[in-house]
Amino acid sequence: MSKINLYPVQIEICDDGGYFANCSLLQGCHAEGTTYSEVIENIQDVIKAHLEIRKEQNQIFSSITIERKTPFSVNIPLPVV
Repeated sequence: MSKINLYPVQIEICDDGGYFANCSLLQGCHAEGTTYSEVIENIQDVIKAHLEIRKEQNQIFSSITIERKTPFSVNIPLPVV
């Protein structure tokens, strides 16, 4: 069975529009996006790149590891109607 690593990410709405995402667990991992979907994709790319660099340098990093069948939750933002 394969495993998934989870990295905590904080997402903020920017005053001038768009979103800002930060993974405080991994120094320097932050991204912006004009939509929520875009900022999620961008922060995933940044985290993947960060982890690849650490792997090349044989550095250990922390994450939450779960089995694929282990449930986890996320908050989904929706506009108020």
